[in-house]
Amino acid sequence: MSEDMHFYEPVQGHRLPHDPFNAIVGPRPIGWVSSRSADGVLNLAPYSFFNAFNYTPPIVGFASIGSKDSLHNIEATGEFCWNLVTRPLVERMNATSAMVAPDVDEFALSGLTPVASRVVSVPRVAESPVSFECRLSQLIQLQSASGEKVETWLVLGEVVGIHIAPSSLREGIYDTAHAGHVLRAGGPADYFEVLPEGLFKLRRPK
Repeated sequence: MSEDMHFYEPVQGHRLPHDPFNAIVGPRPIGWVSSRSADGVLNLAPYSFFNAFNYTPPIVGFASIGSKDSLHNIEATGEFCWNLVTRPLVERMNATSAMVAPDVDEFALSGLTPVASRVVSVPRVAESPVSFECRLSQLIQLQSASGEKVETWLVLGEVVGIHIAPSSLREGIYDTAHAGHVLRAGGPADYFEVLPEGLFKLRRPK
């Protein structure tokens, strides 16, 4: 193994033009989260630290770096929706990342349509081809290895309802390669689109 690898301890800084951590752990699914405040104000925001964590029951989660509106809303109501970001939606997704006051409705700001969910009271994004209705299962403030609390909260939610556009199903199977998923990369403005030519198959050993 080469001994001339770039090595650093994060606590001492990376010594590079841009922190590589997000680029290495990526590309990552976008947590496009809709929520509602206790006063009824809608919120829609993208989170770059998002993923699925369990199969049965299905559980998804995202990390709120800092105490943000989505976190407050979900803590108050116990509900949220995740909405898939596809290539035609990226500009409006980006618009929902604007730093605005808590009383601003990002659906209206970005020209998106809130549509009623079936199980939870929080609306989903009508234009998104896939949405998960979620109920809060755990809210965890992260901590360092030394036990020191950090200003990041992991929000985990059980998926209690799933909406899939028929155009995303082929012979009853969800077609990730053609659905147009957009993923967050590590650079300041970098994203990836999932394309059919990137698909390959690898069977598990028996």
